[in-house]
Amino acid sequence: MPDRLMLLDTASLYFRAFYGLPDTIRRGDGTPVNAVRGLLDMIARLTTDYQATHLIACWDDDWRPQWRVDLLPTYKAHRVAEAVTGAPDIEVVPDALEAQLPMIRQVLGLAGIAIVGAPHHEADDVVGTYASHADLPVDVVTGDRDLFQVCDDERQVRVIYTARGMKNLEVITEETVVAKYRVLPQQYADYATLRGDASDGLPGVAGIGEKTAASLLLKYGTLEGLLEAAELPGGGMAAPVKAKLAAAAGYLSVAPAVVRLVRDLDLPTPEQAGAELNPVAGEPRAELERLATEWNLGGSVRRLLAALDLRQ
Repeated sequence: MPDRLMLLDTASLYFRAFYGLPDTIRRGDGTPVNAVRGLLDMIARLTTDYQATHLIACWDDDWRPQWRVDLLPTYKAHRVAEAVTGAPDIEVVPDALEAQLPMIRQVLGLAGIAIVGAPHHEADDVVGTYASHADLPVDVVTGDRDLFQVCDDERQVRVIYTARGMKNLEVITEETVVAKYRVLPQQYADYATLRGDASDGLPGVAGIGEKTAASLLLKYGTLEGLLEAAELPGGGMAAPVKAKLAAAAGYLSVAPAVVRLVRDLDLPTPEQAGAELNPVAGEPRAELERLATEWNLGGSVRRLLAALDLRQ
């Protein structure tokens, strides 16, 4: 099969797995394993259905980077369980899921699946960097619309969107973004800035919704062009729109840097990270099979191993 790189927004997937399966699925000591099981089954299905030959599980080394918070203090503020000085804040994560994260990393490691994060950055930024520089087609798996920024039909970069569930996956291309939102992927960050996103603590510009944001970007191209036009006398911009933009001037001066993906992180290349998928053999396979029993992972390990065996 032709080479294709799959990039996982890993937290998006393990949260979905956790809430999609009952946490009564537990190993012998009582620790839940529903997120582990669900994530492994997702990976087995995704890599098979979309014929991935390379895979990177992109990781949130910092789910709420301080530099983004410094720009916009409301950024993800509602999801902070405990503020920590000099280190990443602690996110609101159910204890039953938190206990599974080390298991997820251990199982992925034994399966030879690359895990890549970056200090002071989110998994989205890792995705953005790899998607922007990959020399092979890319599938980004996420439930986060912010990653629509990376869609690029010419470079064969698309998003496998999970928001409607694994039974209703959507393939999002540049054409899809234009048809659905009436903006180009490269305009999506400006669009999200104007529209706002309560799930990320982005207030948006009061009185400017999706349709108005799209119409303004269609006319002015970029947020920068829009704000420049708002400063010009006349220029065809309605006075109420100018007033709304002026009222949000402080927010608009910082939010774009918060919303835009970082695309130039110093990361290992996919080859250096060990992204190529291969069958699992020897001691790692034996250990995975042992953990499948010890941790009550059911058939999830077997299905993952079978999916990787197809890479022979």
